[in-house]
Amino acid sequence: MQTKFFSSPKIGKIVLAGVVALSVTACAPRVASRGNLPDPDLLANIEVGQVNKRDVIELIGSPSSTELFKGESWYYISERTETKAFFEPKVVERKVIIIRFNEKGIVKELKAIGLKEARDIEMVDRVTPTAGQEMTILKQLFGNVGRFEGGGGGAGTIIDN
Repeated sequence: MQTKFFSSPKIGKIVLAGVVALSVTACAPRVASRGNLPDPDLLANIEVGQVNKRDVIELIGSPSSTELFKGESWYYISERTETKAFFEPKVVERKVIIIRFNEKGIVKELKAIGLKEARDIEMVDRVTPTAGQEMTILKQLFGNVGRFEGGGGGAGTIIDN
């Protein structure tokens, strides 16, 4: 006994269209945006020599990071990545807006750096040595034998005055 439900050409086309739609969406990249990228129109309102720190915060918000010691440079950092299927994410766009201030807190430089100016940083493979002794498993197991004595005021001992 066959059912007429699956033998219908209309149902077959719908199932095929569903499979095609699922396969196409599975290959579409997932886009992730991170960071703080100010609106270009608002950035245009920041005039070198005219705007102070408070005005910058009112226009484009607080920075992602500031210079560590003097606080004379502000950084607005953003990044957009795409991930396809199970592969590693690929950085598609990275932008860093640097705003430098003079000693009076007035903007002295406005600079944008993109992904083209980026440099790869190589990690160092060295291992930092630590002080102390290398302990074998036997030293660890038998190292505490004889260390514990009865009534020595250790943890859990109540002392009355």
